[in-house]
Amino acid sequence: MDAVLRAGAIYIALMVLFRISGRRSLGEMTSFDFVLLLIIGEATQQALLGDDFSVTNAVLVIVTLLSIDIGFSLLKRRSKRIGKLIDGGPTIVVENGTFLRHRMHDARVEEDDIMQAARLGQGVESVDQIKFAIIERNGKISIITR
Repeated sequence: MDAVLRAGAIYIALMVLFRISGRRSLGEMTSFDFVLLLIIGEATQQALLGDDFSVTNAVLVIVTLLSIDIGFSLLKRRSKRIGKLIDGGPTIVVENGTFLRHRMHDARVEEDDIMQAARLGQGVESVDQIKFAIIERNGKISIITR
């Protein structure tokens, strides 16, 4: 039972921490982000298993985590409000060629991130060519040109 409680607590703690850290951390990963994710994974593994490294405990933890994930997925399908609470919603960060800096700050993105997405996705060279830049729920930046 201890493993189930630990797994639930770690799952919820990580969901909250990643939600607070912003969608930028869920989008394109840099090498720094990758190293951080590895360290978080190791710390999480130690917290989940504790001193019990048995196969039974590992399976119990995995089943618990999958059950929680399925439960949240079902909740999100039933309620858009819960879905928005868990995953957030899209955020407009450029409107009619103007950077919306307060939203960029909240989402932890820089002008360079937006312009890189614009160049890669649409071949856009200037912010003036962007009607909307939107940070999607998954952290990716969508560009709509004028």
